Amino acid sequence: MKILLTAVNAKFIHSSLAIRSLKKYAYCYSDNIFLKEFTINQDTNFILDEIYKEKPDVLGFSCYIWNMGVISELIENVKKILPDTVIILGGPEVSYEAEEVLFENKSADIIIRGEGEVTFFELSQYFIDKKGSLENVDGITYRNEKGDIISTPKRKAAVLDDIPFVYDDISDLENRIIYYETQRGCPYNCQYCLSSIEKGVRFLSEERVKSDLKFFIDNNVKQVKFVDRTFNCNKNHAMMIWKYIMDNDNGKTNFHMEITADIMDDEMLDLLKNARKGLFQFEIGVQSTNPDTIKAIKRNTSFERLTEIVKKIKAMGNIHEHLDLIAGLPYEDYNSFRKSFNDVYALEPEQLQLGFLKLLKGSGLRYDAEKYGIVYRSRPNYEVLYTKEISYGEMSRLKLLEEMTETYYNSGKALNTIKYIVGIYKTPFDFFQDLGDYWERMGHHTVKHSKMELFKIMYDFVCNNDILKAKKDIIKELLRFDIFAGDNVKTIPQELMGQNRDIKDKVALFYKDSENIEKYAPNLKDFTPQQIARMCHIEIFDYDVFDSDNIENKKDTAILFNYYKKDEISNKPVFYKIEF
Repeated sequence: MKILLTAVNAKFIHSSLAIRSLKKYAYCYSDNIFLKEFTINQDTNFILDEIYKEKPDVLGFSCYIWNMGVISELIENVKKILPDTVIILGGPEVSYEAEEVLFENKSADIIIRGEGEVTFFELSQYFIDKKGSLENVDGITYRNEKGDIISTPKRKAAVLDDIPFVYDDISDLENRIIYYETQRGCPYNCQYCLSSIEKGVRFLSEERVKSDLKFFIDNNVKQVKFVDRTFNCNKNHAMMIWKYIMDNDNGKTNFHMEITADIMDDEMLDLLKNARKGLFQFEIGVQSTNPDTIKAIKRNTSFERLTEIVKKIKAMGNIHEHLDLIAGLPYEDYNSFRKSFNDVYALEPEQLQLGFLKLLKGSGLRYDAEKYGIVYRSRPNYEVLYTKEISYGEMSRLKLLEEMTETYYNSGKALNTIKYIVGIYKTPFDFFQDLGDYWERMGHHTVKHSKMELFKIMYDFVCNNDILKAKKDIIKELLRFDIFAGDNVKTIPQELMGQNRDIKDKVALFYKDSENIEKYAPNLKDFTPQQIARMCHIEIFDYDVFDSDNIENKKDTAILFNYYKKDEISNKPVFYKIEF
């Protein structure tokens, strides 16, 4: 008997915690259970071939809104070429309307509803040991021999400590994100989220959490991403984890957590301010700053309190902050969203993620869609098309805004340029929206672009923009600065090149002076001048790009970019204004 658990991830860097947890819980059948991971970007013919080569007796898929279309196509064809293979579906996309999913997907045989570990173990017993019957397995919906669709009683929630730690060998996860959970459930009732359905929160024990974290730290993994819905909903649990990580920091691993900012207190912040720079990344859901919207989606949050905490964390200077917004929520029209965007942008997060509302199966907003006038796609990903407050055309424009925010802000490509431009524009939203409109008008949305092309496009936008073109000389220097602040490039677009200064000999002398290296790049003091020249770059600018308050004063300014040392928050090379 061969059971194949399959994940179709959104990206290659992602890994599936779900299928690993299922196999680990059913450890006594591990010789019969195999895992395979693919991505939605791979050709379905390739995935089908790989599954066929395995010839599983039982085939399981972990189903989400981003992969359900691919999985529906796959299982239909798997059933044609492997008609005797039992196909099991699980995951949030199939758990809440399981009977309907089986009716629509004739090739599926069984659906695991909700948490899958114990249910999958009992199904493994049934298929491998030929014990029991499907009607005695709680938490499934299945098709019996007559073709009738049967649902068994809901499965009771498992004790988390009974679920083994899923990682013992991470050799196959190099350069991929490692996901980890210490809790299940959520104390909140956000109407767009499935976590609100399960009442109460369950936690791993302190002993278990510390043991798990020790594994990650001892193995020097690059990043651990907690999937806990509200990491800090229990103060003692959160502080225990933060303190253990800080006390055992290996100087390499960082930890990403989703937190609720407005429940943070001074004791938590006092602990976190002593963390190594870059050790923690916090993702904070804002979603909207419109009070009517917040009330409708049942988020009991205070934006004023959130602002206070986000600013305090920002001032500490050691934690990356990632703030989220959702477009398409009730009572949020285009102008209201403009305000929400500007409110959050003013907090200067390292990343501002703009998402679009998806009406997930089982969520409160899906149930109340008609009440709020929300029209959404009928098939996964169930994204909002329009609402009674915001039109489809306005949502399309916000997609351009989102693309520009990702391309130029969240990527870190043009942060210094954007900071200057936003100071000229009426609001940040207006700048990103104008840039997005230009991007579409010029057809840039139809093709992919290299990094250098992106800088050239930004400069072209500036030169053709009535608000900015008078400042194009300064912005050109800032764009060139952002280019070198990102990568040690050898060539840049002709339009962005600086004056033809012959400084080669002067640069060589600078690198030979040990006092200069000790002052500006002490981490390179043991390297030869020739080696340092390959690790650094000196560029002279027509304006003082280092001084945002006096940038409009034309003044030759030399900047040293040290590519051998990265800032722990931005992951960008450090740079210094030098006497040259």
